[in-house]
Amino acid sequence: MKAGLSPAELRDWISARLDPLDESLVCGSRDGRETRSDFDLGQGTPPADGTPLKDAAVLVALVERPAGLSVILTRRSDTLRSHTGQVAFPGGRCDPGETPWETALREAHEEIGLDPSLVELAGLSTPYRTAGTGFQIMPVVGFVSPDLMLTPNPDEVAEIFETPFGFLMDPRNLSQQERETPAGDRRRFYAATWEGQYIWGATAGMLRALYDRLFGASLA
Repeated sequence: MKAGLSPAELRDWISARLDPLDESLVCGSRDGRETRSDFDLGQGTPPADGTPLKDAAVLVALVERPAGLSVILTRRSDTLRSHTGQVAFPGGRCDPGETPWETALREAHEEIGLDPSLVELAGLSTPYRTAGTGFQIMPVVGFVSPDLMLTPNPDEVAEIFETPFGFLMDPRNLSQQERETPAGDRRRFYAATWEGQYIWGATAGMLRALYDRLFGASLA
């Protein structure tokens, strides 16, 4: 992280490196901006342009703790049909006509009880495309006061936890890993472990894309 900055200066530094909230950008807009994806590390071949995508948005909620920024993450419920038990940002599929930040705030309220009025939106990070499920996800970054009460929706969330933003923005912690799929293919992805929580896949990919955006690193 950027050392020596006050909380207000750090807010400004992060916000200046994000895309602004454009009211014309409803979910489903394809405006030619850079997109990251599961395919970036060699996981198969992307479908041809024009393949329909399901639009979603997530909230990258940065809590302003006295010790520094932390990120709100969830462990998905074991009863869900997909991505059971995986670590994720609060978020979900867009409703028609929503902006990405409307989706992210609505889903965060539904999943973890985060009051939208406690979130100061900062901007948009890099859109992320998933390989298996065909989603295009818009990460929405916002700052959150530490005076918050969160309640997990048991139908969707098994656990809510926070991870230091500085830990997640250290490329030594968010590293490339590889595993074999049930089909026998090799899948390569970003991953980090924090206090027993395994953060990987699209969530880690979006964190790496945010790191690259903030610090000007290349995909590596």
